[in-house]
Amino acid sequence: MPEERSGGGVSRPSTVTVRIVGTGLIGTSIGLALSRNGFRVLLTDPSPTAQALAADLGAGRIDDEVAADVIFVAAPPDVAASVVAHQLRRWPDAVVADVASVKQQVADAVRAQVDPAQLRRYVGSHPMAGRERSGAVAAQADLFEGRTWVVCPQDETDPHAVELVQHLARATGAAVETMPAAEHDAAVAVVSHVPQVAASIVAAQLRDLPEAAIALSGGGIRDVTRIAASDPMLWTQILAGNAAAVAPVLQRVAEQLDTVARSLGRLASDATDAEGSRGAVARLIEDGRLGHARIPGKHGAAPATYATVIVPIPDEPGAFARLFHDVGAAGVNLEDLRMEHGVGAPVGLVELSVLPAVVDRLRDVLEDKGWSVHE
Repeated sequence: MPEERSGGGVSRPSTVTVRIVGTGLIGTSIGLALSRNGFRVLLTDPSPTAQALAADLGAGRIDDEVAADVIFVAAPPDVAASVVAHQLRRWPDAVVADVASVKQQVADAVRAQVDPAQLRRYVGSHPMAGRERSGAVAAQADLFEGRTWVVCPQDETDPHAVELVQHLARATGAAVETMPAAEHDAAVAVVSHVPQVAASIVAAQLRDLPEAAIALSGGGIRDVTRIAASDPMLWTQILAGNAAAVAPVLQRVAEQLDTVARSLGRLASDATDAEGSRGAVARLIEDGRLGHARIPGKHGAAPATYATVIVPIPDEPGAFARLFHDVGAAGVNLEDLRMEHGVGAPVGLVELSVLPAVVDRLRDVLEDKGWSVHE
């Protein structure tokens, strides 16, 4: 390994050169984050325009000739393995890590294309961050801050290679988790890939809905369908790459949907002769509630129950700033925030999630400053 070490630690930024192969959203965001933290970053992309844009944004400098200590392959899942294999062969001293959202299929394909000794320098990884928009123009230096970055080494991977990739991931602001590739794929099938399918299915129901019905859209449909705006090509590659893990989860979802559909069908045809149907619906809703309660709270802490205060806010410059200033004046920390635009009026409904113990104080201060407050 070419980097300097001290007491078993990892390299100082000034001693590590990083190459980003693929300057889309993720690759450019990695370059921006590492450049901001003092690392030397080189950029390579098959598209001259894409790599020039990433360089103009400050993600690094264009260079495909200088050797790097670590190479991040930010290529689409269906070509990531071949790019990794090429980089391992071309740069025999470099650690090569991919950032594809599917790990086992990529790792198996890499293994089939390189010599066993080269696997010592290969590290699978997946930053659990993204946006509905794609390309370098959507990149952000803080995209990974507070997000999980999963590292999935192979049995043959050199521990020093794993350590270096973990160090660079942390340098972007991410929280690093390490797990086997198959375990990663099974997990993201449930927490990432199936939600994408579900959001797309729900959003697809809106295509032929009358305009008058679409106008009734509120926070619920916006929340459920937010990620439905994602790139179809990318998600086809992701779902195909993780098909073995996603398919059984979708099958369970389909079975549960079928149970609810049949129960509601019986209720619709003859509510007096639909024994057990309401119970089936209630069980699904309750199971969902219990599952939702397991989602970690802030900063990965245990789930917490918050109180919600709703404040109508005018749609005008400075309104948010005034509200946040007044919340601060109450000495209250916001745990979460969401906003829903009102229908037929230039106002928004801001939902402030706070600890239950501070609700009375927050309400009193906001009302004293002229806000209308609802719980």
